[in-house]
Amino acid sequence: MNTLKIALLQIMPGNNIEENKRIGEEACRKAKLLDADIALFPEMWSCGYSFPENPAELEELAVSADGEFVSFFGNLAAELEMAVGITFLEKHSPQPRNTLRLFDRHGKSVLTYAKVHTCDFGDEKVLCAGDDFYVCELDIKNGVVKTGAMICYDREFPESARILMLKGAEVILVPNACPMEINRLSQLRARAYENMCAIATANYPGGKPDCNGHSSAFDGIAYRPKDSGSRDMLVVEAGENEGIYIANIDLDELRDYRSREVHGNAYRHPKKYSLLTKEEIREPFIRGDYRK
Repeated sequence: MNTLKIALLQIMPGNNIEENKRIGEEACRKAKLLDADIALFPEMWSCGYSFPENPAELEELAVSADGEFVSFFGNLAAELEMAVGITFLEKHSPQPRNTLRLFDRHGKSVLTYAKVHTCDFGDEKVLCAGDDFYVCELDIKNGVVKTGAMICYDREFPESARILMLKGAEVILVPNACPMEINRLSQLRARAYENMCAIATANYPGGKPDCNGHSSAFDGIAYRPKDSGSRDMLVVEAGENEGIYIANIDLDELRDYRSREVHGNAYRHPKKYSLLTKEEIREPFIRGDYRK
């Protein structure tokens, strides 16, 4: 069995970036001891998903994608021979971005993704949105897995995972910072089901304001030939407590399933979906704080 092991780092941030670097390093080392292939941080780990009211203070919290904090985790990935998905408030013009950088087990940066669907109705109105969704070929010890990413609120738009699937993603990594209740978990389940992709989400634990743990992973395999009906795609769901939770994804089974089942891009009719790319918004969906 070709198993991909993803460590969901459901950990509490510290009070500053240096504490977060130390806590993050400790968590990655523990993940390696659990034989993880990937260690995934919750959303905007560099600052613990915090938003100072003063824009100047926010700018001071932002770090360069090639700076010391992010590079530290690239070097750690190479040392541990384990991929690391580090998240951070990225220094960017004209405003910072909410970003994930994925380092492979050699410490090479293979994916940089900035959150496309920023929460413009809340604190994230002060951030720049990302431009696109990306997929990389992630080198793991048993081969290569096509990996994409979306961040938190991206999950609520079917287009996010759809684009990643169309670009070849087999596994989607989802850093998160919000209460993961039944409906949000259902969104992740739906994204995994309809795209036949594994989806792994790392959230902050209970105790972090507006978060409640429940990091999760769905393997995207809804049916097995030997079973009479559908199966639960959920392979792990944490409780609220802090911890490192391992999601085991059987890549051989997932790839076999994708080669014969009916979802994903097997029977789509894209020419009939032109309305999806229209930018007009009508009532009742007009919002004054919406940014294109």
